[in-house]
Amino acid sequence: MALNQTAVEKSQSTETPLDYTKVVQSPAFQQLLMEKRKFILPLSLFFLAFYFTLPILTAYTSFLNKPAAGSITWAWVFAAAQFVMTWTLCILYTKRAARFDEMVDEIKREHGREESS
Repeated sequence: MALNQTAVEKSQSTETPLDYTKVVQSPAFQQLLMEKRKFILPLSLFFLAFYFTLPILTAYTSFLNKPAAGSITWAWVFAAAQFVMTWTLCILYTKRAARFDEMVDEIKREHGREESS
C-alpha cells in the first residue's frame, strides 16, 4: 500500500500542472467542441423525434394499426425500426468517438501532457 502511495506522489510531483484556461481557449479544443456539437446535437434531436413519434402516432392516429405484412401492423414495424435506429446511432457514435479521442490526444500533446496509456 505504501509503495502505491509513493508511486502516486512521485508521478504527481513530476508532472507539470496543466493550464486549463489555455487548453479551453486553444483553437484545437474549440474545433473539438464544434465537431462534437455538430455531430451529437442533430443525432440527439433525430433520436428524440423518432423515439417519440411512435407513442404520438399510436395515441392520436390509427395509421399504425393497419397491416404491413400479414398480421404484423405498422406499429410493430416502427417499433422494430427503433431498435435498428438505436444500434445504428451507437455504431456511428463509436466510430466518431475514435476521431474525438485522436483530437483529445493531439490537444494533450500540444499542451505538454502525454497520454498515460
